[in-house]
Amino acid sequence: MSMDTIPVEVIFLATMIVVAIGIEVGFRLGLVVHRRSENEKASSVSTVAAAILSLAGFMLVFTFGIAAERMNDRKKLVREEANAIGTAWLRSDFLPEPDRAESAGLLRKYVDIRLDAVQGTSPDQIQKLVVESQRIQRQVWDMAVKNARKDMDSDVAALYIESLNTVIDLHGTRTAIALHAQIPGTLWLILYALIILGVIGVGYQTAIAGSTRRTLATSILAPSFAMVIALIAALDSPRSGIRAPQGPLIELQSTMSHSPETSADPGHKP
Repeated sequence: MSMDTIPVEVIFLATMIVVAIGIEVGFRLGLVVHRRSENEKASSVSTVAAAILSLAGFMLVFTFGIAAERMNDRKKLVREEANAIGTAWLRSDFLPEPDRAESAGLLRKYVDIRLDAVQGTSPDQIQKLVVESQRIQRQVWDMAVKNARKDMDSDVAALYIESLNTVIDLHGTRTAIALHAQIPGTLWLILYALIILGVIGVGYQTAIAGSTRRTLATSILAPSFAMVIALIAALDSPRSGIRAPQGPLIELQSTMSHSPETSADPGHKP
């Protein structure tokens, strides 16, 4: 199971529990050592714990940067895909009837499917919508090629095919980033390992120092790490986390739906 399939709420609670357990384990271990040897110095342990937590902090910043960059990529691709589909839809007017009307209708349906895919949470549902969008790509591409072959020197046909090619390329890029471009599991393991080692060190140092106030460390560190980890997971998972705004595609959908020809189409569902 990868992290993008786990709900963000579960990740938050699990991180809280892991950090709390780590502090408790370190504290109990420190108590045992402190009882056996009172010469154990809290300062040296504190230095080690601080070093490990610094590494964990660096990894958090690094991982957050990856997740934030992926989110920005998804936002950018939404705008680019909306522009590409809109351009192809407008250029479909150059096709002769009945291919013009059929291509425009298929592109309108394509936008609906792309928006439905973003809202999908089930992998099977998303895959079904991806396959359906690829089927529509093939249909409009075949019509474009058929008309281009009638006039191989047509600049208009070349422009339409170019816009369709951009639509297809962006579909592949968006799908790859959304479904396959998540933070590697190895990176998550290293991040959690550093956090666990760091909080164990904090609990250990608390016991060596002769303090019993480990609850304070738990109440501060547990929610802090949990919030940052949950935010990274939410940014990294477009299915169960933070989705990129679909405003450009929604605006395009509205434009297509309110076009005069669409309103006159009895088979169109507003």
